[in-house]
Amino acid sequence: MPHEFQLAIKRALDITAAFFGLVIMSPVFALIALCVSLNSPGDILFKLRVAGRDGKAFDQWKFRTMVQNARETAHRYETSATDPRITRVGRFLRRWSIDELPQLWNVLRGEMSLIGPRPTFLEIAQRYSPQQARRLQMRPGLTGLAQLQGRNLIPWEQRITLDISYIENFSLWLDAKILCRTIPLLLRGTGVYGEGGAVKMHDLA
Repeated sequence: MPHEFQLAIKRALDITAAFFGLVIMSPVFALIALCVSLNSPGDILFKLRVAGRDGKAFDQWKFRTMVQNARETAHRYETSATDPRITRVGRFLRRWSIDELPQLWNVLRGEMSLIGPRPTFLEIAQRYSPQQARRLQMRPGLTGLAQLQGRNLIPWEQRITLDISYIENFSLWLDAKILCRTIPLLLRGTGVYGEGGAVKMHDLA
């Protein structure tokens, strides 16, 4: 099947899955919103300015898992399993990656895909080398090859290699395999934090 035709089908599947996912899960979203609000005063949703396809900036949406304005009180890019900024509800949402669900809206808008390299902070993507920037050649995804290999537990260089490999070998069959393997990964809840229980800023050197 021609590459461009597969990409068109991929986008159609993204739109369909995101639309029905948002509709079907709307009661769950309402419950999560209530829990976030009751646990910690502030906004329900949290947005990050990230780099999309070809480096185009967009706002990535998540349920807020930290106290309001947390990025202004400590490191903007790093956190850990014991970070006091993370709320009680936030720890649960992070543990099962439920905080990522609002990104279905990003998928519906065409800023993200179900499968692809994970979004990167815009400030970091702007410092990519030409080799690293190759991971921006497709829409970022909710999950991808790097997530299957350990998420934050694997080195940044390995994540770059996996993301580029995905782009170079893209097929609908590969997307289907990644999606199926993501489900048991989410149930295990591993790789949310890196080695030592921390998430460090990418070393781009």
